Order: sequence, then C-alpha cells, then structure tokens
Amino acid sequence: MDPEPPLILLFNFVALSITPMTIISVTLFLILLLILSALVSGSEVAFFSLSRKDLDEIKTEENKLSNKILKLRSEPRRLLATILISNNLINISIVIISDFLIRNVLGDEILLSWAEAVSKIIPLEPYDICRTLSFLITIVGVTFLLVLFGEVAPKIYANLNNMKFAKLMATPMSLLSGFFKPFSMLLVRWSSKLESKFIQERTGIDDTSKEDLDKAILLTVNNEDESSEEVDILRGIIKFGNVSAKQIMKSRVDVIAIEEGGSYGELMTMIKESGFSRIPVYSEDFDNITGILYVKDLLGYSLEDESFNWKQFIRTDVLYAPESKKIDDLMKEFQKRRLHLAVIVDEFGGSAGIVTLEDIMEEVIGEIKDEFDDDEEVDYIKINDYNYIFEGKTLLNDVARIVPVEKNIFENIKGEADSLAGLILEHIGHIPKKDKTLLLHPFKFKIVSVSKRRIEKIHVTLL
Repeated sequence: MDPEPPLILLFNFVALSITPMTIISVTLFLILLLILSALVSGSEVAFFSLSRKDLDEIKTEENKLSNKILKLRSEPRRLLATILISNNLINISIVIISDFLIRNVLGDEILLSWAEAVSKIIPLEPYDICRTLSFLITIVGVTFLLVLFGEVAPKIYANLNNMKFAKLMATPMSLLSGFFKPFSMLLVRWSSKLESKFIQERTGIDDTSKEDLDKAILLTVNNEDESSEEVDILRGIIKFGNVSAKQIMKSRVDVIAIEEGGSYGELMTMIKESGFSRIPVYSEDFDNITGILYVKDLLGYSLEDESFNWKQFIRTDVLYAPESKKIDDLMKEFQKRRLHLAVIVDEFGGSAGIVTLEDIMEEVIGEIKDEFDDDEEVDYIKINDYNYIFEGKTLLNDVARIVPVEKNIFENIKGEADSLAGLILEHIGHIPKKDKTLLLHPFKFKIVSVSKRRIEKIHVTLL
C-alpha cells in the first residue's frame, strides 16, 4: 500500500487537532473583534463631528465623562493616532483569524482537491495553489465584513448619533490613549516632521532658518527706540507666513453685525456707535452670513425713515476662509478679489470670526490706530510690571505684546489654544472653578471669575 504524501499527512494532523468547540470559540472571538472594529471606527466620526454647540453643551455638564471627551478633543492628533493604531491592530487580527477559520471550516482536503484541479491547468504546486485560494477567499470575505460592519455601518450611525457615541466611547478611548501613548506620540512627532518637511519643500525655507534670521536681526540692530520698531517690523515679516487667520481674527462674540430683519434706525445707531466702515449681515444666526454692508453706500440716505429698504445695498460677494489659512495667502486673496474683510469659518462650517486687511497689516507694522479706535484695544488691568488681569477671550499674541516677554513665549505651552481661556482649558480639560491656579513657566494663572460656559477673567503673574 502506497504511503500518503507528506502534505496530506500534515493536513490530516491539523484537522484532527481542531475540534468543533475550537471553531465556535474562534468564531465568537472574530465577531467580538468585528464589534470592536466598528466601535473604534465609529469613534473617529463621533469625536471629530462634534460641533462647537455640542462641545459647549458638554462643557456645561461638568462630569467625568464630559471631561474625558474634552480632554480627548483637546489633542486631536493624538486621538487620531490612537484610533488608527487600535483599528489597524484589530483589523490585522481579524484577517489572521479569518484565514484560520476558512482553512478549518472548508477543510484543507477540500482546498487541496481544488488546488489539484487547478494545477492541471496552471503548472504550479498544489500546496502553493491551496494557500493562494485560501488567501483570496480570506481577502474577499474579510474585506466585505470590514467595509460593511467595521466601517460603513458604524460611521453612518456615529454621524447621526455623535454625542451618544462619543459618550459611549469616552472611557475606552481614554484607556487606549493612555495605553498607546508612546506609539501615538511617536506617530504624531513623525507626522509633524513630515509636515514641516513638506512645508519646507514648498516654501523653500524652514523654521530653523527663520529662527536664525530672527536672531541675526536682534544682533545687527541698536537698542534705540527707532531700531526697536524696525526689529518688530522685520521679525513680523519673517513670521508672516506662519501666522494663521485664527490667531489674528476677531472672534464672533466681538464682531459687530446686524440681522437682516433689523430696522434702518437700528442700523444707523450701530454704525454711529461702532465707527466701522463694513458691517457683516446675517440671517437668523451669525453662522449664516448673507453679505457685507458698506457704510459708504448709505451716505446719501442718512435722513431716511425707519421703513427705508437698506437691504438693497448688501453686497453678497463674501470671502470665506478656514481658520488654518495662513495670512500671507489670505492677503493674496484680498488683493485678487479686491476685498478688505474675510469671514473665518471653523472645521464644521460655522462662522468663527472675521479678519480684515488692517488686522493682517498690523502683524507686520504693529498697531494701526484711527479716530474710532479706543486708547486700549485689549481690555486688561495692569497691577504692576509682573501682575495683570486679562479677559479670558484675550488672544495670546496680545498678552505677549502687553506683558514684557518674548512674542513666541506661548509656543511651547499653548497647544491648539489661541486665547488665555483656551490655554487654561487646554491644560485643565474642563472649566475650572474660581481661584483655581495653574503654573506654566514662566507664568502663574489664577481664575478671577468664571461662568458656567466660559472663563471670564484671569490673573496673570510673570514669575
């Protein structure tokens, strides 16, 4: 009697070692992995689709779950890296286990018989064809399962129920974020370096060379007042391309705008009190800006009554720009479209504020004052050379301008924040109580007053 080929003996041994109970256990584990893949994939959509209104609502809840969501959203790159690492590990596990199941459910003898039939047509070893067939079946089946149940379905559900899904996954994602912290931080660091390299290749200049130029300027000028002004202008030019619209914009809560349904009398009162030459016009909510009203268009109609139709003068040519847009690119847009004002929109399409041509010019030549500007644009109280009280909404750039420190003093501690209140929230993760202190060298911050929704006043001490 002829002995069986070694390949058949190997298949028979594997088949004998796998019991039906093992198949059931592995199948249940595969289903569990698919559920985990769906939850992690849905988390990406849930966390990153939270609107500003949703985040404000979460802040008011002031519980551990809300704080976890806010902390995760405060580090978006790390959160995304954690999701990607977790999802890839789960998907790789699904592929390996699916391959194991297919080989043992179908049976190696069946796959081998198919391979032998194919080997008569294709001159390859049956074992190689067997593995190829198993691999192809695995790829097709797993791709279908992952796309349908691990990607499409959970992301659609998470998009429709983002708040509920985010709260469900806040604790698991916090645990995963802590567990994968070394890997996620490494991934974020590499991505930042790649981003800097791509920017360098596009612009021809990197941050290191800009720092060298900055130091060279400081070394080659005198300490006279006129030289100091020249230094500020030259340093402003160097850093011009690195400043984003979000850093210099006037936030929506400070923008003077009028609703379409307002009367002509209300409009004229607003114009006289504000002194602005351009007024944004919105419908129902500031997120829905319909146009810009130029005050010069109304000069010949100042004596009209309340019923005057001022809406005929609204100009609908509105320039919208994302928060991340660099002000040098925004300047080119102003020149190209012959405009002086842009509406800055956030990642969800809501109006975050406005930037004017004057705001951009001030980044280079310093503050521009006219007859309508107050003596002090930034609302603050100077106690002495080391202690100040600022509004929470004060931009970090303005703080660095008023407090005698370097302009880039906040670069290493601000994270994604642009205002003092944002800096506090970046490090604490929730709205703090009154008298809460935070030490961030070389500053000490103390909360002076706070409401349920925002930090109102902050005591800044220069250590």
